[in-house]
Amino acid sequence: MRKLFSTHTSDSAFTMATLLLRLGFGSMMMVNHGLDKLMHFAQKAPKFADPFHIGSTTSLALVVFAEFFCAAFLILGLFTRLACIPLIIAMGVALFLAHKGQLFGEGEMAAIYLTGYLAILLLGPGKASLDRFIGK
Repeated sequence: MRKLFSTHTSDSAFTMATLLLRLGFGSMMMVNHGLDKLMHFAQKAPKFADPFHIGSTTSLALVVFAEFFCAAFLILGLFTRLACIPLIIAMGVALFLAHKGQLFGEGEMAAIYLTGYLAILLLGPGKASLDRFIGK
């Protein structure tokens, strides 16, 4: 009970929290969003949104890269901060362009993902990651 009300943070708690953030946000993005776009790429490409006027197929390819491959890098803890950048951009576009900045409406999930990826970018991968083993 004393631990619940303690203001002390431990190194192991920080490690577990960063691992939980990476696994949770990475796996939810990869499975719930990226995998479907990857599996149905040909069907979705012609009618996918093109906010930057680079072509709908190219836009979808960039989103698949972010939502599937960068999310997989997050799960592994590999190139963690670098992998967060495309995810932050994708969620920023989803929130502010596709959902018109509706934080508490249709854009709620994009806002939650954006917040999580910004937190991971600031926190880094933590000790339970491949980045840590490569850095040694």
